[in-house]
Amino acid sequence: MEAAWRQAAAGRGRARGRASAAPVPGNGVQPRGGGRGSGAPGAGGRPGPGRGAGGTTTPSLARSPPGGLPGAAATAALQAPAAPELISQKKFEEIKKANQAAAKKLVEDHFSSSEEEGDEDTEGKQGKIVDKTFITYTSQIDGDMRELERTRQYINEAFQSGAMTCLICIASVKRNQAVWSCSGCFCIFHMPCIQKWAKDSLFLVSSPLTDDDFGKRDYPWPCPKCRFEYKRSETPTRYYCYCGKVEDPPLDPWLVPHSCGQVCEREFKPPCGHKCLLLCHPGPCPPCPKMVTITCYCKKAKPMSRRCSTKEWSCQQPCGRKLLCGQHKCESPCHAGNCQPCPRVSKQKCVCGKRVAERLCASPVWHCDQVCGKTLPCGYHKCEQVCHPLACGECPRSGKRFCPCQKSKFSLPCTEDVPTCGDSCDKVLECGIHRCSQRCHRGPCEICRQEVEKHCRCGKHTKRMPCHKPYLCETKCLKMRDCQRHQCKRKCCPGNCPPCDLPCARALGCRNHKCPSICHRGSCYPCPETVDVKCKCGNTKVTVPCGRERTTKPPRCKELCSQPSTCHHPNREKHRCHFGPCPPCHQPCQKVLGKCGHLCPAPCHDQALVKQTGTHQLAGPWEQISEPAYIQIALPCPPCQVPIPTECLGKHEISPLPCHAVGPYSCKRFCGRSLDCQNHTCMKECHKVTEINGRADEKKAGPECLQCEEACCKPRPPGCPHPCILPCHPGECPSCVQMLRIKCHCKLISLYVECRQLSDADVDEKNLLTSCKNQCPKELPCGHRCKELCHPGECPFNCNQKVKLRCPCKRIKKDLQCSKVREGRVSLECDITCKEMKRKASEIKEAEAKAVIEEEKRRQQAELEAFENRLKGRRKKNRKRDEVEIEPSAWQKYKKVFLFLVCTIVVMFAWCISARRVDIV
Repeated sequence: MEAAWRQAAAGRGRARGRASAAPVPGNGVQPRGGGRGSGAPGAGGRPGPGRGAGGTTTPSLARSPPGGLPGAAATAALQAPAAPELISQKKFEEIKKANQAAAKKLVEDHFSSSEEEGDEDTEGKQGKIVDKTFITYTSQIDGDMRELERTRQYINEAFQSGAMTCLICIASVKRNQAVWSCSGCFCIFHMPCIQKWAKDSLFLVSSPLTDDDFGKRDYPWPCPKCRFEYKRSETPTRYYCYCGKVEDPPLDPWLVPHSCGQVCEREFKPPCGHKCLLLCHPGPCPPCPKMVTITCYCKKAKPMSRRCSTKEWSCQQPCGRKLLCGQHKCESPCHAGNCQPCPRVSKQKCVCGKRVAERLCASPVWHCDQVCGKTLPCGYHKCEQVCHPLACGECPRSGKRFCPCQKSKFSLPCTEDVPTCGDSCDKVLECGIHRCSQRCHRGPCEICRQEVEKHCRCGKHTKRMPCHKPYLCETKCLKMRDCQRHQCKRKCCPGNCPPCDLPCARALGCRNHKCPSICHRGSCYPCPETVDVKCKCGNTKVTVPCGRERTTKPPRCKELCSQPSTCHHPNREKHRCHFGPCPPCHQPCQKVLGKCGHLCPAPCHDQALVKQTGTHQLAGPWEQISEPAYIQIALPCPPCQVPIPTECLGKHEISPLPCHAVGPYSCKRFCGRSLDCQNHTCMKECHKVTEINGRADEKKAGPECLQCEEACCKPRPPGCPHPCILPCHPGECPSCVQMLRIKCHCKLISLYVECRQLSDADVDEKNLLTSCKNQCPKELPCGHRCKELCHPGECPFNCNQKVKLRCPCKRIKKDLQCSKVREGRVSLECDITCKEMKRKASEIKEAEAKAVIEEEKRRQQAELEAFENRLKGRRKKNRKRDEVEIEPSAWQKYKKVFLFLVCTIVVMFAWCISARRVDIV
């Protein structure tokens, strides 16, 4: 029975996952079908494992199968008095009913008044934004809004969802999408759509061009709506606001969509010198509201103050300006621009004066169709010009004339023709390369028949042939056209392959139609068709682009489903219109169970989906394995799940078990009773314990419990690494008598000590036991050996050996203790004798230094006298002895040396510059 219920629950879960779920009455929530097999009875759910009839959760059953171990939390709850449990259950039911009522009210309010209130709030916000957009304009015209109706219509469409539609992709223009606005019709398009439209338009315009014109002209592209033409350079690449000031305008809920919020300041059309006063807005700018003082067209009336948009006006008086004929005046009322031509008719002669006809006064000059025919001054020829006003002129055959080849000049009477000169013609032929080889002749030259080596147009082949014939080979071009799908296939293509002219015929995104455009690169335009998606009853529908009907959810219909009930309940749960079969009935079964008499709390199971269990043998290796089939059958009521308090075998807890599974059970815990060793507990799973002497001790092990077979695990005294040699026992462990091998403090000798002596001793006794009683081998910081016996820790710094200490001059020495010298407590100073010796040594050094200085002075004096004697010997003998000898200046002494140094520096500098120029070159 339980296996059948599990299989049915799994089948319902898969079936509900494929079918659309119906809303639950009271809260409007779409329930998930059979995902967990649980739910409160008030909401139409079936309490699964771990959920009672009243909807309360039992944690132990939620984790354990029937007959398994319930949790400890439920045991504690059932062991408590019954009164608190009933109070909690009552509060839970009250809160659940209040939540369902609030959810029902919220759903009803949402479908009844939320849309109307939302529309009112939206209209209020739109009104504030529109007034804010027009405030700068209305302040100039005293609130006159009559001329803003067209602009207001564009702004209102910008706010309405779906009102602004891109005519290229037939989709709504959203507030956060990049757009482009036409400057002719002000229609708004998506930026990617208009870019693709411009590219495709240029492609289609240039496709029928010839090979010579292809790629040489800049063709325009039109607006999809008004056909206003834009240049190739005007293809939009950036997203700007309507006025073009801000790139990528941010989305602001208090501004018109795609607007920057600044003053428009665009020039009015036609331009009047003023700028638009509205905030950045879609659509055309309104008429200029400025007031100007201006007179009428004919300047006769007094100036008046008028709006700049309607500043031109007529006083309706006769114009009176002279017409172009020069005889009559304009009789039309005051008007703009030039006057109309004179409407009167008169008789006028032609230019040659041979014919007279009635013509408009506005066009007195006219030409007849007769040849002049007057005799020219030569007396032999007549004028061949058609009706002309001036004299006929000289004869065109008079004067010097050239021969046909323009090489010779002849002076002949006009009655004789110019003869040929007999020289070669030598004119450039039509090929533009060769010249005419015939003699001077009249008329055009012949075609060039000279054979030349010609390359074909694609440049792949050569051939000797007459110069006037074009050479086209039969090689087909294998380059891909602009569509990147078809090859060029033209014969002798020069490389400028024309655009592809084949139809695209690719399947559109809708998968219902094919692309009708010329073959192109990139994705095709969306399908322009629309399809209606309806609900089951057909009362509600939504229009979507073609192809989107497969992914578009049917519209939510507010009508109730009218299909009759198919289970044992008289009425089906109320739910809205839907596709496919109605959702399974979630009402409680409420049938009386056979043995216990409880009511079945499970959801209705008259039409449960059950997987077919019959195995179908394959007819052969070609037969495919079919998917498992599900059938609807009426299942019997599931086992009773009403919780009944039951105690486990080991009397650890009392847990609620399902009514159908009441009986002795194990809670799956460890037994936990104390064994005979008094150190461990029974690790056997919860089991039955035999009572001894009429009552059972809950803490003492019984004959069914395990016997302790482990070794003693009690903690040993500090320092003892040996385990207890006895098995697990009660009481204290015996003392350890094993010998330990340890190192002494100086780490040189191994000692053997009983473990109990070492573990029971205090710190001093341990130090004494681990000492080898020899002198410590460590060295003190002073370099002497420690005098203490083997000891732990650092050596005491109390060295008493004698060391020699000297005074600063190293004359006096004395033997002192090493420890005192290291600590700096003893010092040895110089005496009077040491000081007297230092003074005498300094005097000797000073005397030696003075002697050296005197010797240096004597040497310098001798050199000076020798230099002066040499200078006296060079003086001229005839110079008088009584003349005062003038000592030469420094410039006179070292002039030559200085000039030599300057010249050397200049020469070196010039040499460096010339060497650098040579390196640069």
